[in-house]
Amino acid sequence: MAVPKRKHSNSRTGKRRAHDSLSSRPLTVCPKCSATVPTHVVCPECGYYMGRVVTPMDDQIEEPTA
Repeated sequence: MAVPKRKHSNSRTGKRRAHDSLSSRPLTVCPKCSATVPTHVVCPECGYYMGRVVTPMDDQIEEPTA
């Protein structure tokens, strides 16, 4: 069974973990409503993605007339 001969230094451990931190998602501006939205996500304000309605919002839904 392989066993380390010596302890890794804190510096060496830190170098290995240098790329493990989380980064924030890039944000863009919605061209329809100017809301800040993460990239590749349907806009929660207006429901648009790539220039078309993906999820109709409450103000966009037409109520049936009786």
